[in-house]
Amino acid sequence: MASTSLAALSSQLASSGRLRRRGALSSAVARPRLVFRHPPKGKPNPPSRFTRRAARCLPISYSAVSAGGSRCRLAFICNAQAVPPTSIAQGTPVRPTSILVVGATGTLGRQVVRRALDEGYDVRCLVRPRPAPADFLRDWGATVVNADLSKPETIPATLVGIHTVIDCATGRPEEPIRTVDWEGKVALIQCAKAMGIQKYVFYSIHNCDKHPEVPLMEIKYCTEKFIQDSGLDYIIIRLCGFMQGLIGQYAVPILEEKSVWGTDAPTRIAYMDTQDVARLTFIAMRNEKASKKLLTFAGPRAWTTQEVITLCERLAGQDANVTTVPVAVLRFTRQLTRFFQWTNDVADRLAFSEVLSSDTVFSAPMNETYQLLGVDAKDILSLEKYLQEYFTNILKKLKDIKAQSKQTDIFF
Repeated sequence: MASTSLAALSSQLASSGRLRRRGALSSAVARPRLVFRHPPKGKPNPPSRFTRRAARCLPISYSAVSAGGSRCRLAFICNAQAVPPTSIAQGTPVRPTSILVVGATGTLGRQVVRRALDEGYDVRCLVRPRPAPADFLRDWGATVVNADLSKPETIPATLVGIHTVIDCATGRPEEPIRTVDWEGKVALIQCAKAMGIQKYVFYSIHNCDKHPEVPLMEIKYCTEKFIQDSGLDYIIIRLCGFMQGLIGQYAVPILEEKSVWGTDAPTRIAYMDTQDVARLTFIAMRNEKASKKLLTFAGPRAWTTQEVITLCERLAGQDANVTTVPVAVLRFTRQLTRFFQWTNDVADRLAFSEVLSSDTVFSAPMNETYQLLGVDAKDILSLEKYLQEYFTNILKKLKDIKAQSKQTDIFF
C-alpha cells in the first residue's frame, strides 16, 4: 500500500466543500450533525434490528445512520456519509510496523505504546495539545504529534505514512461524551478510510449492545457498526474492566485508612491487566484470522465489589472503611440531573455507573479467543497475583521509608 500525499489528499477532500468549519476538510471528515427528535404521537419509527429494544426503553427515537446506511440505536441522527474512493498517486510504500496510537496517555494507551515499542513497531502517538507535554512517550522512543479529535481538520496530517490505527481514546470526564467518543471517532474513521489506512483497532465495552439507555455504551455500539460499515479492515475488542483502576479505587484508600466507596449490587467484572490487553492486541493484529472480528477480552474470573475489597483487606493486613451507596441513590441522582441541561453530561456518566452497579456480569468465555490467538490461558495475569504484587511492593517501600524517617503518617 502506498502512502498518500497530504497536499493531494487535502485538495481532493476539500473539493466538495461540505464541511466549512474552520476551513476543514470536506466529506472525508464530515462532522456528524446532532438532531434530537420525538416521533409523532402514535407513529413510532419503523422498528429494525438495531432499534427494537431501544423503542421499548426510551421515549425518543434512537437512530444513527452509519457509513453503510445501517441504523443504530442512538439519540441523534448522524449524517456522516461513506467516503468515496480516492484516487491518489502512488508514493512510498507504508511499512506494516508503522502505527498510530490514539489516546496514548491513557491507562490502556500507554501500555499499548510500551508493548508496540518493545516489539519493534514505529509508534506515533496522537496527543491533544496540553500544558504538560507527554514527554514520557518521547522518552520511551515514540513520536508525538498534536491533534484533537474534536477538530477534524487536525487529523489527516497525523495519518500520513501510517499502516495501522489503534484507537484507545475516550473523552475526559469534564467533556460531553459525544464530543470525542462519537463526533471525533466518526471524523477519525472517515479520515482513516480516505487515507488508505490498512487496519483499524477499536476498543469498545463488553455488553454495549445490551444497554441502549446508557449513552456511552450506546455510542460505543454505534461506533462498532460505523467501523464495520466503513470498508476498513478492522479488529473490534470489547473490554470488561482494568485491574489498574482498582488501585486508586480500593487499594490506596485502604492503605490510607480512608473511605472505600461501593454499592450494594452484585455486579461481577472480569478485570484484566492492561499489559495483557496490549499483548493480546498485537497478537490479534498479526493474525489474519482475527481480521474483521469482534473479540471480547475478559480476565480469568469475575469479581464483585465486596470480593475485591476483601482481597485488598487481606493483602494490606488491615480492614477497610467501606461506605455503601445504594443503587437507588444513583438512580435517583441520575433522574434528578436529567432535569437540567447543564447537568446532562453528569447524568450520562451516572447512567454508566448505574449499569456497573446493577446485577450485570461483565465477563465472557475466553476459550475460543485463546484458541484463535494461540494464547495459553495460564499466561493471563489473575487479579490475585496482580494485587499481591502491588501490595508486596508498596508495603516494602513503606517499610523502607519509615526506617529512614521519624514520620509515622505517610500518605500517597
